[in-house]
Amino acid sequence: MPVWLREYSWRQTGSAVYLSLPLRGVRVTPANIFCTDQYLKVSIPPFLFEAILYAPIDDTNSTAKIGNGIIFFTLYKKEAAMWDSLTLANANKEKLQYLRENAVLKAHEKAKEEAEAKKATKQEHKKYALEATMKLEEAERKRIEDLKEKERQKVTKELELWKKQQKDAEKQKVVQKEGELHQEVEQLKEGKKEKMNKTRIPNEGTSKTGLKPTKGCHGSYSMFSEDLKEEQLPAPRSAATIKINFTSRVFPTALRESRVAEEEEWLRKQAEARRTVSADLSELEDLKEEEKNPDWLKDKGNKMFATGNYLAAVNAYNLAVRLNNKLPLLYLNRAACHLKLRNLHKAIEDSSKALELLTPPVPDNENARVKAYVRRGTAFCQLQLYTEGLQDYEAALKIDPQNKTIGKDAEKIRNLIQGTMQDS
Repeated sequence: MPVWLREYSWRQTGSAVYLSLPLRGVRVTPANIFCTDQYLKVSIPPFLFEAILYAPIDDTNSTAKIGNGIIFFTLYKKEAAMWDSLTLANANKEKLQYLRENAVLKAHEKAKEEAEAKKATKQEHKKYALEATMKLEEAERKRIEDLKEKERQKVTKELELWKKQQKDAEKQKVVQKEGELHQEVEQLKEGKKEKMNKTRIPNEGTSKTGLKPTKGCHGSYSMFSEDLKEEQLPAPRSAATIKINFTSRVFPTALRESRVAEEEEWLRKQAEARRTVSADLSELEDLKEEEKNPDWLKDKGNKMFATGNYLAAVNAYNLAVRLNNKLPLLYLNRAACHLKLRNLHKAIEDSSKALELLTPPVPDNENARVKAYVRRGTAFCQLQLYTEGLQDYEAALKIDPQNKTIGKDAEKIRNLIQGTMQDS
């Protein structure tokens, strides 16, 4: 049977009501508080308190604090006025039942509206992320098309210039061949004249007439004509072998269509990664292929953590980080193991590294960022660095303001800091 709290104290101002409920003999435990604009119910076993308030309050901004054996409420009034009493007087059972049911119905409607608003906000975030991704892809596609068009224009100009050079070279060769042919013809004519002069026999008695050619001479003339024809034939062309070397290519695209600078940068990074793996993980040659997969090692570490084998989980995460140091979940899970093992400085270091990798902050990584802030804040508090811990808890609350557990922990740290300041 619950014990109804009949004793309480309250005071008021024009804008707020301050209510104090004593909890004698009850250790600090989470309380179930249900509050609407005109109904307040508190359940903290074995005590129960219920009140129909005199006038409506702002239940959204009102607060409750538990500590030192009391629950202290700060209830802000919707309308600034002084109340005659805390609860509604002269209310029969039917009216109280109606007000109680109406308060529950309002609470359900408010929760439904908040869920719908959260769902709509999430849809808007997804839509914005999709639009941003599409814009980035469109910009990247346009940039690639522009690069292709510039490269095509460049290749076209080079091809036209090459064709022009080939035509000029062909014209020059034709002119050179014509000059050589003309020179050969002139040389043949000169040779023919010399041979004709050698075959002539001068007559001392007659100066105008010469000797008629005989059959022998006619035959000699025919032999000379054949020799002349043989001299006009060109020499045979010389044979040669042309060697062609193709440029070696890692990528399947043609060189004129590729982005050389980006490809070289990618190859350089791949080579550095291979050198790093070969230098740092030479002792992993005997491992199985799946044991060299960071995702497989992360799942293995998660199973070890679930069974309470935190040292084995840390070893699995360490090896996964050495294989791939860009996965934030590896650092986040390893921070949880270090918290269990009381390696607080390492937990802070891993949580900070996870937050560094969880950029930019987007809705998809909200849960991971909340965990990172909470784990780092917990490590700070266990090191008695309460100010730094409170900052991390408040950062987590900004991301997930509906998380009551984080809110209660942050409130405890605030009270602890205030108590420390008062003691000093």
